[in-house]
Amino acid sequence: MRVLVVYATTEGQTRKIAERIAARLSASGHAPTLVDATRAGPDTDPAAFDLSILAGSLHEGRYQAALVDFARRHAAALNAGESAFVSVSLSAAGDDPGDWAGLARCIETFRSETGWSAERLHHAAGAFRFTRYDFLKSWAMRFIAYRRGESVDPHADTEYTDWDALDAFVDEVAQPGAAAAS
Repeated sequence: MRVLVVYATTEGQTRKIAERIAARLSASGHAPTLVDATRAGPDTDPAAFDLSILAGSLHEGRYQAALVDFARRHAAALNAGESAFVSVSLSAAGDDPGDWAGLARCIETFRSETGWSAERLHHAAGAFRFTRYDFLKSWAMRFIAYRRGESVDPHADTEYTDWDALDAFVDEVAQPGAAAAS
């Protein structure tokens, strides 16, 4: 199966997730093409693939502009073929009903902005990337962690991604006709 994996990242965790998706697909005998949404050219056409997986992270309630633009430009092809979306956020690391309601609103906003409604959706927990934050962002992220009762080291990165759950999602969506079965 030819699989297009398009991602957008801010601090690098979504790139790491997309690379894991591509590696998992490759290990399963599929042919993944990994593309950074900021570098997606006109030849990056989801219609040329058997499956498209898009991955983006939430920052201040929005996904990266490059991913929104890619999904909007290719909504018809994404909707016509098999597709999946991996939404990366720190909110996905917890079980707070308010956070999950906020995630649902962000997904709905993304759908209305782009016209694409992925057949499959996976929420992947992100990471605190203190080694990549400037002073103000580091302070803000420490405050967010504090409000959630998390203890974080402001000099190190902390990952929350459930790699086994991500692998299971990739295995599921990479089955031929998987989207039609759901």
